[in-house]
Amino acid sequence: MSGRFLPSPKAFIFDIGRVIVRVNINRALATLGADAHLSAEQVWAAIQNDSHWQDWQEGRMTPRDWHQHLSDRLGFRLSLEQFASAWNSALGPDPLLDENLFAELAPRYRLVLLSNTDPLHMAHLESAFRFPRHFPARVYSCTVGASKPDAAIYQHAIREAQALPDQIVYVDDVADYVEAGRRAGMQGILFESPRQLLAELRRRGIIQ
Repeated sequence: MSGRFLPSPKAFIFDIGRVIVRVNINRALATLGADAHLSAEQVWAAIQNDSHWQDWQEGRMTPRDWHQHLSDRLGFRLSLEQFASAWNSALGPDPLLDENLFAELAPRYRLVLLSNTDPLHMAHLESAFRFPRHFPARVYSCTVGASKPDAAIYQHAIREAQALPDQIVYVDDVADYVEAGRRAGMQGILFESPRQLLAELRRRGIIQ
């Protein structure tokens, strides 16, 4: 956002992966490539270039279909349950951001989650972590049918935030996504580390 004046925020939108939750995709990819003797890098390249990757991220494929599709491509012999466990192992159990931050913000600001994520990760995030309880609104790419940096997902998040765009602070670790949020009118913070984010929130007078 340009200009010196930043309106007092009424809502915060947080990305999840590498902001709230640690991500180590090599844990998952090594398992998926083991049967075919593929490295984690080879598996990730195959997934990123897969014609159905966006369909999976935007909810147009079921976990069963994605499991079958990848097993055909990568040659692994995992059951759906084993595949889901391997897939979710990419999400580290110890959050980057302390839940106390959200407990402090929640009484004063509307909190929204905004994430490019798939049905398996979404279900795991909702069941395995405590932080979602502080977020009354959750915008997942697999439930809204659009993903960052598409303008549609930002407009959906802004509606969920129930505030004017310039009254929303959006936190993400991907510079292009932060810039897309700013184009939508929001105040953007590029996440670099928990210490950096907390320092920025203190500078703005949002936390003590």
